[in-house]
Amino acid sequence: MFNQNFFRGISVVIFLSFSLSAHAQTKKFAKAIVQARKFVDSLMTDQHIPGLSVAVAIKGDIIWKEAFGYADLDNKVKVTIDSRFRVGSVSKSITSVALARMKDEGKIDLDQTVQHYLPLFPQKKYTITLKQLAGHLGGIRHYKENDSTDYIHKEHYTDVTSSLMVFKNDSLLFEPGTRYNYSSYGFVLLSAAMEKASGKSFVELMQQELFNPLKMTKTVPDYQDSIISGRTSYYQWSKKNQQVIRSPFEDVSYKWAGGGFLSTPTDMVLMGSALITGKFIKPSTAALLMTSQKLSNGKDTGYGLGFRSGTDSKGRKIVHHGGVAYGGRAFLLIYSDQGMVIAVTTNLGNAQFGEKTLEKLADLFIKI
Repeated sequence: MFNQNFFRGISVVIFLSFSLSAHAQTKKFAKAIVQARKFVDSLMTDQHIPGLSVAVAIKGDIIWKEAFGYADLDNKVKVTIDSRFRVGSVSKSITSVALARMKDEGKIDLDQTVQHYLPLFPQKKYTITLKQLAGHLGGIRHYKENDSTDYIHKEHYTDVTSSLMVFKNDSLLFEPGTRYNYSSYGFVLLSAAMEKASGKSFVELMQQELFNPLKMTKTVPDYQDSIISGRTSYYQWSKKNQQVIRSPFEDVSYKWAGGGFLSTPTDMVLMGSALITGKFIKPSTAALLMTSQKLSNGKDTGYGLGFRSGTDSKGRKIVHHGGVAYGGRAFLLIYSDQGMVIAVTTNLGNAQFGEKTLEKLADLFIKI
């Protein structure tokens, strides 16, 4: 059992392994980093967060990356910048960048239908394109309300195709393109199409298309049957008992693309920076990911392909995605005009922070 006082005074370890230019940038932002640490400390204390990691990149240089608190409370194992956290639905953004890479390479056509790549997937009343799946316009359902067994799976799926069994026989919720309905299962279906288009397993293609080229060495599926170095323990805050408790067991192999990856803020800002530099994927393709799609009636959805888009409280353009999982909360925020990317991960599944919280961190660095 742990209470709020347990977290006060937690020592912090910072790892500075930057390039010379990034080191100079870090000195430039020294005061901002001091303020940012205080902000993080308050966030952790107020929300009883056991462990947290953060990274900030500006124009491709990581100017700050730091780890706070504990990855494992029982054994007093501290978080490091290499600690792997559950990132929940940020997995959708990760998947979408790989999808964009495949598009640029001519390996996949986003305007093709699901059946073009997956002829055995049951025919529905309407056809669905891959672009619609990536923008939550495909009519595929999300988790069933008031049914925890549809969200917390304990069985293991050996491949993406077998995990389609969870939802493949369900009817569409609407004609694709006419409504927006957030769907993790839509991304599972998308990943199955990506497999068929590439001729590789989803995990293999992610490694080839994204993780290896960007040196995202800490981003991996959250395998429950494997030892994964640096994986944090998973926690929730119990309002009833007023203490941090361990999260229930779940096997996320049914939704790798929709919410099943482990990652670090460093890997996440590497990916975000690659998205906005124009060096990894074509600018036009990046714009497709970061620009709101439209419904058939012309209304914006506020969601591109794997990324939400909008403006912050000061009217600056932002692109972002959050992730919630049992034992993990993550958020990725991109200011493309400023060339800034911020990522935060924690091992408390019901921690509360999002774009408004990270905007406060961004302000510390943007104003310099």
